[in-house]
Amino acid sequence: MKHSGFYKLKFFITPEEFQGVLKGFERKQADFHLSNSTRTKHNLNEVYEAYRRFYEYFTLQEKPGYHPFFVYSVSLAIGNENSGFFVRNEGVRFPHNRQWAEDELSYVMLSFPKGFQIDLEDEKGKYYFYEDIREHRPLTYAFFDEVANEIKKITKPLRFSAPAADALQEQKPPVRISKNAMNDLINSWIFKKYRLVMNSK
Repeated sequence: MKHSGFYKLKFFITPEEFQGVLKGFERKQADFHLSNSTRTKHNLNEVYEAYRRFYEYFTLQEKPGYHPFFVYSVSLAIGNENSGFFVRNEGVRFPHNRQWAEDELSYVMLSFPKGFQIDLEDEKGKYYFYEDIREHRPLTYAFFDEVANEIKKITKPLRFSAPAADALQEQKPPVRISKNAMNDLINSWIFKKYRLVMNSK
């Protein structure tokens, strides 16, 4: 389907680096809402704290006793446009002892829909189709691009190896990671538990 899907950026950066990214959202006066039934609104300090807690789950030396969760819908009003992004944590699966590891290596995905829904009605009834979001929300798309480029400047593709059969098997998920986050992960419980090796080239 034309203009279906999402623009996506998957990344793992330190809380301090994430705080720098949040400054761009602050300038745009973005609203962050939890994806619960009441759409609880969080201020940027609460968003930062939620990210820090999520990040620490994977980078501490001992596995914490809580489950990491970082999911928001982000509302933006730029110029005369009302639109927004979605941000959520997802996980990278990797092999361990000839099966999938019970834990996943997590990251955050920022996404923005590629399509803008056009609602129409004719003698056959109501229907809709999608047009290019860049034509209908150019300022919001430009901001997504700006945020994505800012994150890309401080990150590179995540490459790590996991023991599989008799050798290490390189994993190449479509995730970007900062050097500082990479250093934190190397000493984390998840890397120790599964004998993962960071490939820094």
